[in-house]
Amino acid sequence: MWMNYDGYGMGWHWLGQLGMAFFWLIPILLVLAAVKYLMGNRRSNSTDGEKKPDALSVLEERYARGEIDREEYLQKRDDLKRG
Repeated sequence: MWMNYDGYGMGWHWLGQLGMAFFWLIPILLVLAAVKYLMGNRRSNSTDGEKKPDALSVLEERYARGEIDREEYLQKRDDLKRG
């Protein structure tokens, strides 16, 4: 007779194995998602070819657009170069 005495009955042993696979699959996927999340944050903080403009170039752009006058530009430029 094809009876398994492990509680699953005839031919249902694979169901227990499938359940155990799903049991371990969930924690593994959670760990992988956490690693991907942490690595994604690390990459977004690094310079991947896309540099953020530095303060002096932002100041030059503001002066070029006429947002600040010459005196303010010169004062802020000197402050940036000193500090």
